[in-house]
Amino acid sequence: MRPVPRLAMYTGTTEQPCALCGDPETTTRLELPPRTLQLMRNGGPVAWRDVVGDVTIFLCESDWELVRDLAVDYGMHPLSRCNAARASFSLRADFEAFVNATREEQDHASVERDHLARADEVLDAYGDDPMIETRDLVEAVVARRALEELGVADERETAVAEESDAS
Repeated sequence: MRPVPRLAMYTGTTEQPCALCGDPETTTRLELPPRTLQLMRNGGPVAWRDVVGDVTIFLCESDWELVRDLAVDYGMHPLSRCNAARASFSLRADFEAFVNATREEQDHASVERDHLARADEVLDAYGDDPMIETRDLVEAVVARRALEELGVADERETAVAEESDAS
């Protein structure tokens, strides 16, 4: 007689490994706009326009120290070393299947504007506002630098300048 396999129950929580080294013990997470998937290793095949919400990367303690130093001391991001397969995000088709409803395509331009605006607020207030932690600063630097590299930050600043000229 064959043994009956045990079925595990899904509880809604999953462990996410470090985006840099794959270590299952993570301490920090960063939430980034979907377009940043393009900068990650193995991110090319991912349809970033079909991502619903933010992309979250998790970092282990030692990699967090490296990313923190890169962002705070050098104003750089580590996304080219992060594996997109280890990032957490929801694809629209999966989301629609889960809720059994069709959803409109997300407006990524507004998501990116929001990320840039939050990043600018954090960069301006860091050091003065005790509620802004180092993690917030690192997330702001990573998001801003990544969007600048993708040319999105320049597009936003041009649009804001054109709006103020029209006023």
